[in-house]
Amino acid sequence: MDIREGDAPATQGLTIHYEDMGDENDPAVLLIMGLGAQLVFWREEFCQKLVDDGLRVIRFDNRDVGLSGRVDGRRTRGSQVGNMVRSFLGVRSPSVYRLENMADDAAALLDHLGIDWAHVVGASMGGMIAQVFAARHANRTRGLGIIFSSNNQPCLPPPGPQQLLAVVTGPSPDSPRDVIIENSIRVTRIIGSPGYPASDDRLRADAIAFYDRAHYPQGIARQFNAITGSGSLLHYDRQITAPTVVIHGKADKLMRPSGGKAIAKAIPNARLVLFDGMGHELPEPLWDPIVAELRKTFAEAG
Repeated sequence: MDIREGDAPATQGLTIHYEDMGDENDPAVLLIMGLGAQLVFWREEFCQKLVDDGLRVIRFDNRDVGLSGRVDGRRTRGSQVGNMVRSFLGVRSPSVYRLENMADDAAALLDHLGIDWAHVVGASMGGMIAQVFAARHANRTRGLGIIFSSNNQPCLPPPGPQQLLAVVTGPSPDSPRDVIIENSIRVTRIIGSPGYPASDDRLRADAIAFYDRAHYPQGIARQFNAITGSGSLLHYDRQITAPTVVIHGKADKLMRPSGGKAIAKAIPNARLVLFDGMGHELPEPLWDPIVAELRKTFAEAG
């Protein structure tokens, strides 16, 4: 599959690195990944399935991750614990940037590519960005897919302690390469899909590839603060008019299924699809049924 790539000017003086695949005349699908996750977390083989459905697929690195622009040297005021408590209550907190800025980055990418509208699919934090995008840029959102995400409305069940600690703690940024890679494998095991365990060889190969492409853990803290700083997204959900499917794993302990259920309840006429054995990832055995659910929603959108 031919992949076109480049850097698009975005908001706040940043650039967004993207990859663009499929026929440029086909309807576009914008894929938005989650916390600290580079565009390659949308596997090329997964993207190929969408291209085979006659779609133009665009995946990109969010700001502060991968090959996109970085907000170097800026830190969020206040304590992380305090910000997390306010987030649990649905209240906004200080942050260097918020999910709204990241949604506007995605809109700027579409501008750069000359795309008027797209189907929008987001996973985890990317699902939160997708909710904001679909409300703020409703005329540019044709169909919406939200995968293992949340709307951060007040008092939702919190993440499992083991899963949360695995994500927000880890070795120091200047640790040796092999230490970072081993930690990445450990985290993936903790938040992954118990019904679809990946092989050790696959996890190691992925961790090496992700590290060698771009290693910038400082950006993860700012992205996490964008989540906690943005507060509840419930008011955005109520504004969404695009046909929507909410996909979640029943075994996800990092972003519990209650998050997906809350989104589906808040967005008018949204469909909720739950998969047994699926954790906080896109396991390859579920790619076909996930793509089928997205296809159904895109068809409804026209």
